[in-house]
Amino acid sequence: MPAGDFPYAPPAAAESDSEEGRIWSQIKKEAHQDADSEPALASYLYSTILSHSSLERSLSFHLGNKLCSSTLLSSLLYDLFLDSFSSDPVLWSATVADLRAAKLRDPACLSYSHCLLNYKGFLSCQAHRVAHKLWTQSRKTLALALQSRVSDVFGVDIHPAARIGKGILLDHATGIVIGETAVIGNNVSMLHHVTLGGTGNVGRDRHPKIGDGVLIGAGATILGNVKIGEGAKIGAGSVVLIDVPPRTTAVGNPARQVGGMERSAMHEEGFNGGDSFDEGSKLLRWWLEVVFALDDTGDDLISP
Repeated sequence: MPAGDFPYAPPAAAESDSEEGRIWSQIKKEAHQDADSEPALASYLYSTILSHSSLERSLSFHLGNKLCSSTLLSSLLYDLFLDSFSSDPVLWSATVADLRAAKLRDPACLSYSHCLLNYKGFLSCQAHRVAHKLWTQSRKTLALALQSRVSDVFGVDIHPAARIGKGILLDHATGIVIGETAVIGNNVSMLHHVTLGGTGNVGRDRHPKIGDGVLIGAGATILGNVKIGEGAKIGAGSVVLIDVPPRTTAVGNPARQVGGMERSAMHEEGFNGGDSFDEGSKLLRWWLEVVFALDDTGDDLISP
């Protein structure tokens, strides 16, 4: 399939009210425990989490305070975020899935409340979802202003037109750049300084298409309208200029295929969340496979 024909389905509104309610109850419980153990944070935790009646209101308040400026008021941003989260069940389902993804796939994530308050990858992704909604409503000036604030505050630059699925984990997130015509599937994980860049074809489809369950290592650069297949893994620092087949591993500059893997149980139906970053998980075995594969001098370059 040509890269330009990469299928994209907006994230389905699959998260149940009970699941969201369970997470919100857990967040409030964690905030109470943190306030008791660290009184210096009690006022912050109360104003950001405990004083709110719902997760939507808490997240909207937090994003508004994070992204406001002297001329872009937090109250205006709060209303903007809350309206978007409350009125769009598909968007909100993706937000809840992103929160779960961080907790499930990043062993450094201590709690749901830790992700909500401190994970700039999660926060920047939710701000992007609202900016993308604005973009599709032809409110492009406001969408671009929001993109600019996210870039200034979080160091993450995602064009409002980029389409992103659910269950996304932007780990560390600093320096991530995602271009205008990029498409990212569900349950994708990427680390800091990843670039999904274009080829300079102004006004045309010029950015990568990332399949479900893909893992992109730190500092990787993927350029042009290329397709990264479902479950593929891109090694840290790699430069990818051509398609990568599903469930294969690509590393190097230019990237070459160094082996494939069987379909992971993590991507089977019923598991909502891509590969874990836990070094005791399959990711460590993948890296060992990459190291040994690099010792093989066979010609296994990815071919267009």
